Amino acid sequence: MTTPRLRACALTRQFGGGAGVSGIDLEVAAGEIHALVGLNGAGKTTLMRLLLGMLHPTAGRVHVDGRPLPTADWANVGHLVETPLAYGELDGRTNLILAARLHGADAGQAARMVDAVLAELNLTSYAAVRERRMSLGNRQRLGLASALQHHPRVIVLDEPTNALDPSGVILLREALLRRAADGAGILVSSHHLDEVARVAHRITVINAGRVIGTLDPHGVDIERSFFALVHADDMHHDRNAS
Repeated sequence: MTTPRLRACALTRQFGGGAGVSGIDLEVAAGEIHALVGLNGAGKTTLMRLLLGMLHPTAGRVHVDGRPLPTADWANVGHLVETPLAYGELDGRTNLILAARLHGADAGQAARMVDAVLAELNLTSYAAVRERRMSLGNRQRLGLASALQHHPRVIVLDEPTNALDPSGVILLREALLRRAADGAGILVSSHHLDEVARVAHRITVINAGRVIGTLDPHGVDIERSFFALVHADDMHHDRNAS
């Protein structure tokens, strides 16, 4: 049996007021795009931060490409969670070269990777533009380029289409499909159900920090199915709380 690229077992992290995630089991297989969907505040970003070691769980464990989280091979992980990490005073190319070097590329490899991803995400004309002078959409593309350029085996992206125009969404979609075809395991969170349905092999729904079901990416009315799941879960917990 092939080792999952990403696996969470009974993952839990609780915050004050009942926020957080509870008892989440999740797997992302090699070659799979696994979408995570939920309403705002459902726990998507918290879960992704736990999977990447940005937060410590209250309980449960995470394996990244078969290795427990503290010993994960971060050179083979690419991620974009919340705000793209970049230096505002540096131009696009320099930011990408720094990211490539941090992932273990030598100078020659970094230059080739950067040229390739600038072309792939249509950022070549912004290579010499300082990050702080870029539009919000191009900053997002730069963050995605940083996460994808080293062709990692594990990719975690939180709302990656935020601020992207339609052409940027299409470029990202194609980039993710190529990497999945090459064997990467990709976890993507989104509230754009129609977009994730175009690329996802599997869709997991979370609500109030818990996995509550799955959706068929090829379903006829995926939006109706999503809201039905969330509504049923809310009603169930309202009855139990009363």
